[in-house]
Amino acid sequence: MSKDKFWLKSYDKHVTPTLTYPTEDLGTLLTNAMEKFAEIVGLHFMDRSFLFKEVLEYSRKFATFLQKNGLEKGDVVAICLANSPQYLFAAYGTYIAGGTVTGCSPLLSPDELEYQMKDSGAKLLVTLDILYEKVFSKILDNLPNVQVIVPTNISEFMGFGGFKVFMGKMLKKIPKGKMDPWPGKTVVPFLEAIDIEIDLKKVSIDPKKDLAMIQYTGGTTGRPKGTEVTQFNMIANITQFDVWLDREKGKVMVLSAFPLFHIAGYFIGLLLPSIGGAQILIANPRDTDHIIDELIDKKPNAFGNVPTLFLMVQNNPKSKNIPPEVLDNIEVYVSGAAPFPPEAIREFEKKFHTENKFIEVYGMTETSPLATSNPMYGEKKIGTVGLPLPDTDIKLIDTESGKEIKEIGQPGEILIKGPQVVKQYHNKPEATAITFDKDGYVHTGDVGVFDDDGYLKIVDRTKDMLIVSGFKVYSVHVEEVMTKHPDVSIIAIIGIPNPDRPGAEIVKAVIQLKEGVSATEDVKESIQKYAEENLSKYEVPKLWDFREELPLTMVGKVLKKALREEENK
Repeated sequence: MSKDKFWLKSYDKHVTPTLTYPTEDLGTLLTNAMEKFAEIVGLHFMDRSFLFKEVLEYSRKFATFLQKNGLEKGDVVAICLANSPQYLFAAYGTYIAGGTVTGCSPLLSPDELEYQMKDSGAKLLVTLDILYEKVFSKILDNLPNVQVIVPTNISEFMGFGGFKVFMGKMLKKIPKGKMDPWPGKTVVPFLEAIDIEIDLKKVSIDPKKDLAMIQYTGGTTGRPKGTEVTQFNMIANITQFDVWLDREKGKVMVLSAFPLFHIAGYFIGLLLPSIGGAQILIANPRDTDHIIDELIDKKPNAFGNVPTLFLMVQNNPKSKNIPPEVLDNIEVYVSGAAPFPPEAIREFEKKFHTENKFIEVYGMTETSPLATSNPMYGEKKIGTVGLPLPDTDIKLIDTESGKEIKEIGQPGEILIKGPQVVKQYHNKPEATAITFDKDGYVHTGDVGVFDDDGYLKIVDRTKDMLIVSGFKVYSVHVEEVMTKHPDVSIIAIIGIPNPDRPGAEIVKAVIQLKEGVSATEDVKESIQKYAEENLSKYEVPKLWDFREELPLTMVGKVLKKALREEENK
């Protein structure tokens, strides 16, 4: 099946099966693009805007600081920040200086941060002042590799004005931490670090060998794996998606609440300056009031989120205040990182005027991150993640035998190959050998199925597939069916070991009802009846758990791992 690339027949006319990719390194590519679009706004943060020439100046100043403080080619800079201009200045500056980035979630525990800092070999750290004082202070003595620390406050590049920033700190809405010196390490506050004359030394980078980032993936067991994403992997994926979306350079404005420490958010942060596109940075993705205010005020023409966040915006009563012309101005909605039940998409489309604008994408950290997308102009098949991108090959294999599945419509594990696919994990040869095969394909762990037109539908994660009485139960399918019930907002299906049948599982549903709906007996009975009428007998949940809200990752994906861990306590 993969050799035929039968999905090419469904490509938009402007997309070719293979592309030519830039040969520059990321630092040069970003610098040239920001010089080209110098007078265009590149960033919006709170009520402050930055022209690309300002973004480049701050980035080059930070690059100078890095080089003058010992950064050598390939050295790792850890960035542990919320979405903020400082994150992007530090990331762009790292590439201009010749370094590698590793993004750290501010929500990680001290133990998890210590592991990532050691495993990545990070020599420099950029972090929030409050994290420096309260979290990193517990582990810095265990991190001899970390030589330079740059603390910053989220307010430093806000546009609220001195009084509002001062009051925010006084009211503790903007947490403030101390930036005291640390024995044996160089500690320089961010604003001091960029108070410097630009004086850069040239660094020779090989994009196909040198790393853009060491991005850590959350595992279901054991420690996260650091994915070695080369500069070419990232540049190739930027090129693929740029060609795919066919947007006019210098005319794009995106509101994205994806965290920059997640590869999806980081990808957007690199894609946009390369095409002269502006980004509306959202520091707190759960603050849907602010997201709605920014939609109304900035009027972006693209909106990207995970499904749960789209639903949170939709369910916010303030969404009724969004003028129709603001919604009409949005040319494309991009959803990824988690499945979006088709019925929920249709409901969102009706409310937000998004008909034929909603693009679901698919990928993973190991694909830098995109592998498939629904077309920009052609048919967007709701419930699928679209077609493989140019130069991308996808094949399905039987989850038990490992043999390639040739028959269309049959599910199998998704394997991906292309210029955006990385080659290995950092310091993890065993995991590398398991995940990446000798032919260059990455095993995704996702189960998918192709239709006749080459559109791919994600059926499940292999780890989320349940075995019930000898039958395979695909949790994504059950979730899709159950979200059609008018009272269900979000549902997660997990398997509970069946004590009476070793090796078999019991289907459990964890449900968050729509706003204003209570888990009364009538509602529960209605949902139970709906399941019995619309699912196979073995798919019907035997256990039901109704909650005010489901646990979510920082990105907004339902945290099934946490739900499973609850069952094991």
